[in-house]
Amino acid sequence: MMIDDCNVNVTGGELEEKEIAAYVARGREKYGARMKGINIHVDGDYVDLTYDIGRVPFQRIRRITGYLVGTMDRWNDSKQAEEADRVKHSVG
Repeated sequence: MMIDDCNVNVTGGELEEKEIAAYVARGREKYGARMKGINIHVDGDYVDLTYDIGRVPFQRIRRITGYLVGTMDRWNDSKQAEEADRVKHSVG
């Protein structure tokens, strides 16, 4: 079933359309447009909700020479040389 471009899967029982719409609205409130779908498992008086928010882009953040950085493309030549000269440690 689809509600507002959101794929809805209900297992373990049946729910009213109004209740399903409320779960979808809560997911939209919490995750916004990233929410692609919702799995609702009915277990008696309880429901288990699993939201599918798709892939979330990840940007690596590192601490280099005292700065938290994602990329070094905006560093000047001195700071890039400092990073190149530092001792790099490895695990293992």
